[in-house]
Amino acid sequence: MNLFSEAAIEELRARQAEWEEKELAAVLNDRPEEKPSYETESGIPLKRIYTAADVADIPASDLGFPGAFPFTRGPYPTMYRGRPWTIRQVAGFGNPEATNQRYKYMIQTGQTGLSTDFDLPTLLGLDSDDPMAFGEVGRVGVAIDTIDDMDRLFEGIDLEKISVSLTINPSAWVVYAMFIAVAEQRGLDFTKLAGTLQADPLKEYVAQKEWIYPVRPAVRLLRDLIMYSAKATPKINPISLSGYHLSDVGGNAVQEIAFIMAFTIAYCEEVVAAGMDIDDFAPRLSFFFISHQDFFEQICKFRAARRVYAKVISERFGAKKPESMRLRVHVQTAAMSLTKVEHQNNLMRTAIQALGAVLGGCQSMHTNGLDEAFAIPTEEAMKLAIRTQQIIRDEINVTSVIDPLGGSYFVESLTRDMETEIWKVLNEVDERGGAVKLVEEGWFQQKLADSAYTTFKKIDSGEKISVGVNRYVDEQSSTAEVGIHPYDEECTQLQIDRLNTVRANRDSDRVQSLLKELAEQARTESVNLLPKTIELVKARATLGEICGALRDVWGSYDEPMIV
Repeated sequence: MNLFSEAAIEELRARQAEWEEKELAAVLNDRPEEKPSYETESGIPLKRIYTAADVADIPASDLGFPGAFPFTRGPYPTMYRGRPWTIRQVAGFGNPEATNQRYKYMIQTGQTGLSTDFDLPTLLGLDSDDPMAFGEVGRVGVAIDTIDDMDRLFEGIDLEKISVSLTINPSAWVVYAMFIAVAEQRGLDFTKLAGTLQADPLKEYVAQKEWIYPVRPAVRLLRDLIMYSAKATPKINPISLSGYHLSDVGGNAVQEIAFIMAFTIAYCEEVVAAGMDIDDFAPRLSFFFISHQDFFEQICKFRAARRVYAKVISERFGAKKPESMRLRVHVQTAAMSLTKVEHQNNLMRTAIQALGAVLGGCQSMHTNGLDEAFAIPTEEAMKLAIRTQQIIRDEINVTSVIDPLGGSYFVESLTRDMETEIWKVLNEVDERGGAVKLVEEGWFQQKLADSAYTTFKKIDSGEKISVGVNRYVDEQSSTAEVGIHPYDEECTQLQIDRLNTVRANRDSDRVQSLLKELAEQARTESVNLLPKTIELVKARATLGEICGALRDVWGSYDEPMIV
């Protein structure tokens, strides 16, 4: 069933043609438009005006209703009327105690979920005393070396009552093992633990560039994590497929969704091939997208993503449960849009991007601090970021109606156009041999590099405007008064001292024996590595030792050259 009759559409087209010939032509003669053509950030052409004729061929079934297939209008029937999105500001710096204090401050300020950034050594599977970790311990996230650090990180926080997001990728399975081992130590109910691991390996190779192992062993570790967590911790999302990072390195909105859907297909194929039914794990797949500067394109991106995902999971994998087809998304505003020049403008950028995420139907959100172009946000900047979400949620009455822009001629047309472009990319990925193969070959990496180059050329030329940077520049603007979050110079030594204490007091023979067993299991594709990893963290093996044992088996990753 279509939304409009053919007769009504034909009449409308005739009236529009008459308007273009008379009113529009007369104005264009006197006042030409500023650009010869208009398009979205991802290159989709934009018409001057949209009418019912532009959505006449969209079936009503593609819109549907909130909480029903294909979920275009939202993943849940009541959306924010039943439950507001989770305010989940990320935190992580220094040693675990410092991040724990920031957690408690943000909870007091009104945050409703926790999110953790880890330092570079932790992300790369290195202990704080590894020579490669020098200068990076606790600098861009919290340092975690052992189960005891994980315990310190969540000291005084009830893990049965607040959900926890762990922004960790290459070493995600070890951090998960530490997290649930801490929960076991505390006598907590695993079925009440809620949260998300990022744990998205393919996007690391194409965007964020933090890896340990070659591509296929990394995907195997994710498979093991998904299969183990689906049974052991049914409310924890074992992966957050992270389009945000694809956008952050220059990918456009179509690439962000299409590439992540291709990765989703690859992961689902891996788990299904290992013997797990799609409906037994797909309900716990979650997503992490950016809310960028092109306001309407971003809103339509979220709507199109839900529709594409629902069709992929139902048609390609045969899912039967509605919750398997329900795309749930955490959104972060665009860090790459923030500027050091006139950094106060970042408040307005973030607020508009956050509103776009809400109108697009997000389930949780991080709003950037106005000072994030300089360093880790200060407490004051984090409070303002939380207040931004609270004002949108509680003051401006946009949460009362589900999908309030649904039915807009422009929004529905652009949603359809984005979906069409996403399917084109997915079909090309299939034709070229699938996502894993193309990651190994550098195909995705090349596409993102090309997109980034195009974007930055537009910024340099002034075609893409950055207020205060290449347009409306105030030569008197200064960044001298910006307060920067301090780095704790004692962090490294504290972590090293703790590592020495752990190694001196544990049963080292048992740790070495378990590490050998883990390495042997890694040589057998069908063995799930999570149980042995959990044994290791309980025995006080360090994160670096566990990751190193598998590096000895699988080797390290070498990035392909792109031009």
